[in-house]
Amino acid sequence: MVINPTNLARATRVSTGWPDARSRVIKSYRDWQRAAPEIVKQYLLHLPVSAVRAKIRQEFERHRYVQQLPVVDVLITKSNMELQETMNYWKQIPHVMKYFRTEEDPRTRVSSNFMNNFLEGRN
Repeated sequence: MVINPTNLARATRVSTGWPDARSRVIKSYRDWQRAAPEIVKQYLLHLPVSAVRAKIRQEFERHRYVQQLPVVDVLITKSNMELQETMNYWKQIPHVMKYFRTEEDPRTRVSSNFMNNFLEGRN
């Protein structure tokens, strides 16, 4: 694969309204989903493509209820930059794998008994 740094570059712009922002979010989501097989192959990940696609969806769902249009524009811009960096192989494998750490999973919580466990030497 030939790496072209400007291949995935997107100009930063402001959404004209919620319908425009929605279409831009959907386009970004589809770009990520289409790139999932290439990401697995390019970074030699020991994960199925379905796991990568599920993580992509989880990341988009995390920001589903953002109600401010400027914030949505920033998130779209960050998404486009992440996709460009990922697809141009500007990241290393640990940068990609950080999304799959259990600490990054919002469902993982520190137990309410954390201090007792810490003092007793349990993890």
